[in-house]
Amino acid sequence: MPFLTDDQELIEASGALVLATGEVFFGYGCGAVGAAPAEICFNTAVTGYQEILTDPSYSGQIVVFTFPHVGNVGSNSDDHEESSPQAARAARGAIMRAPITSPSNWRAVDHFDAWMRKKGIVGLTGIDTRAITRRIRETGMVNGIIAHAEGETIKISDLKEQLAGFAGIEGTDLAAEVGPLARYSHTERNWEREAGYAPMGDEKYHVVVLDYGVKKNILRNLSEIGARCTILPGKSTAEDVMSLNPDGVVLSNGPGDPAATGVYAGPEIKKLIESGIPLLGICLGHQMLALALGAKTMKMPQGHHGANHPVKDLETGKVEIVSMNHGFTVNPDTLPEGVEQSHVSLFDGTNSGLRVAGKPIISVQHHPEASPGPQDSFYLFRRFGDLMDTHKAKVDA
Repeated sequence: MPFLTDDQELIEASGALVLATGEVFFGYGCGAVGAAPAEICFNTAVTGYQEILTDPSYSGQIVVFTFPHVGNVGSNSDDHEESSPQAARAARGAIMRAPITSPSNWRAVDHFDAWMRKKGIVGLTGIDTRAITRRIRETGMVNGIIAHAEGETIKISDLKEQLAGFAGIEGTDLAAEVGPLARYSHTERNWEREAGYAPMGDEKYHVVVLDYGVKKNILRNLSEIGARCTILPGKSTAEDVMSLNPDGVVLSNGPGDPAATGVYAGPEIKKLIESGIPLLGICLGHQMLALALGAKTMKMPQGHHGANHPVKDLETGKVEIVSMNHGFTVNPDTLPEGVEQSHVSLFDGTNSGLRVAGKPIISVQHHPEASPGPQDSFYLFRRFGDLMDTHKAKVDA
């Protein structure tokens, strides 16, 4: 299973990574056989690799895991985050330092290598992940192509040609590729050891979620506060949303450039802002809400991808440990009057949340639904519930 270099040298390896800058890394292929061009990012989480690779926000990306040992909890049918068939394979590839370890967990039903193959995710091990991480930290995210060969010789020149055809993420609407094709409902709560994913109890709210690639745990945490969710495709209109008479609207996470998705989503979000309905934006939804309010977004050099990011809630002064996954950020210098920062990253001071004076609108850049151990941000869903309570009281008065 060799690779043929540009110098006509045969390299005995089953996997390779070619960067747009010309560097080539050889290792051992795993997961799905084939090649996948994407943007390369690194993730610092120690656990949650199945959730990461099925998070629709990673569409168009290859994930480099900085933790060297991946696979020891195997895979199962519960720990996946995609909510629609279109997002069944979120990340295009995964790169790990050590060979995938055998599962050793009571919930495991499959080896992680076999799971990746079934999901169509190309994998690569035996790579110096520290070198790639340092390169991204020093010079920014880079496009690349990951390849897993089986029984054939692959030319590096062919991989470079395929990579040249990858347009990149900036300026690209990826949300349309991972969102649902039709409306659906959700009433499932968070996982519990004895009950698993139990159905929601008493209904207190009806929430419409605009799905740009929503994670299941967002829907589950909404159910935890008593919200029955109706999920609509991201290209739905404000009229579609309001015809369902919701108590609140959630703008979900998703992949790609918010400015590109905002071309069609932005005008509809503006209408929702003007309607006075309570709004909660998360990740991509947060960024598009900011654009609709008049702010601007920008590409980050390396993005934030991990489960241990410190974020400060400026309203309470509390510091939370949160999960993040974003390559774009809201430029706080462009916030219009009446729009305030509610959260900031303590890693680099970038914006991590917004609130709108006099309106029931809040949003966060991080993922309040993620629980890699800490559940520090679950309160944001209760805060959203409080906004819906206040709004309902005004409407009923």
